[in-house]
Amino acid sequence: MTPPVSPPGPTAPTRVRPLWVALGFVLCGLGFLGLLLPGFPGTVWFVLAAGAFAKGDPRWEAWLLARPVVGQLVGDYRAGRGMPLRAKWVACSCIALAVGFSVGRLPVLAAQVAWVLLGAAGIGFVALRVPTRRGR
Repeated sequence: MTPPVSPPGPTAPTRVRPLWVALGFVLCGLGFLGLLLPGFPGTVWFVLAAGAFAKGDPRWEAWLLARPVVGQLVGDYRAGRGMPLRAKWVACSCIALAVGFSVGRLPVLAAQVAWVLLGAAGIGFVALRVPTRRGR
């Protein structure tokens, strides 16, 4: 005798699903800001929003993936296609500029060193671990 199969659904318990959906909307808002503001990444927020929506309500995840630009960005990430070379250059340059402009505002040398190392780790991750998609 085989056990009954439950229909697929979110993995989060029912009581926390609204929190996942709310988090998804906050992350979507940051993603849309990233599409509008130069130097502020948008894709990472949309990827995180899609993950939050997947745990909260698959209908919102489907809505997000149906958006023309956003759905393609998240789909490319999920398929492991990576980032276009130009986008990697922009991302790494933005990290370097942000760290360079802000490191002097930290009053403690240890915090400055940690900030530079964190920025270097971000650049290293984007440059070496994120696949490069040629073209487009």
